[in-house]
Amino acid sequence: MSDVTAGRRAADGRRAQAAGRAGDEGRAPSRPGPQGEISPEEVREHLRRRAVFLRELAEARELRRRVTPHRSRRARIHAALRRRTFRIN
Repeated sequence: MSDVTAGRRAADGRRAQAAGRAGDEGRAPSRPGPQGEISPEEVREHLRRRAVFLRELAEARELRRRVTPHRSRRARIHAALRRRTFRIN
């Protein structure tokens, strides 16, 4: 299991515990945002998870570009056409 999967499962467990607290029946679980306070640790954890996600997304895009060159070629051709369309003479 990757660190990302383990982190997601731990976060899901924390959310489930928060939703099941006494006195919270009938209300939606509180969400961080304008109405809730977010601790610095939660901010760091969120930013770390986001960085991991963006890194994996970039890796997946790079892999897709290498594995399917026709898509890459098509994307280059379309980008060139877009640049040509907006060229000022």
